[in-house]
Amino acid sequence: MAPHSSSSPTSGLKADLRNAALARRDALDLDLRREGSERIADEVMAIGALGEAEIVGAFWPIRSEVDPRPLVHRLFARGQRIALPKVTPAGLVFREWKAGEALVRGGFGLSEPRDDLPPLDPTALIVPLAAFDRRGHRIGYGAGYYDQAIARLARSGPVLTIGVAFSVQEIHEVPAEAHDQPLDHLVTEAGPVSLIRT
Repeated sequence: MAPHSSSSPTSGLKADLRNAALARRDALDLDLRREGSERIADEVMAIGALGEAEIVGAFWPIRSEVDPRPLVHRLFARGQRIALPKVTPAGLVFREWKAGEALVRGGFGLSEPRDDLPPLDPTALIVPLAAFDRRGHRIGYGAGYYDQAIARLARSGPVLTIGVAFSVQEIHEVPAEAHDQPLDHLVTEAGPVSLIRT
């Protein structure tokens, strides 16, 4: 199944919300982003259910994203394995990454694991995002890769989803669609976000 197209009725609204949130994120001071990423790593490590996951899907940062590498180092120190995503025509494929291994350049400016590494299905995902609301909904970068990956992984059993973002990326309401997958947890540099479940 290919990733979702961006031709839904709400795609224009999502694009506007995405662009505004990314502009706020881009405007953050570099030191604030660095320190915030460290605080986010500490808060995510305190999520009890994450400690039960043998394989954690993470990501390599681009642009002004939260840097998950401090979190990855903490997960390695706790004995957990890390899988990084590769964008393919069929969606995201996760492959194991070990500390110090070289990554290869992928599409969209991404750094990805090598193609010769075996695919793995993580049971927990650290999820990047452009914007979020307090219902646990997120706006990604528009292609639906993570929504598709979460749905695929969930067919094999529960998958813990943890969104990481800076607090300036919060919006009042994400215009959620049927394929959108709400997150189990959201963490910013200000701490865990109290999610409202309806």
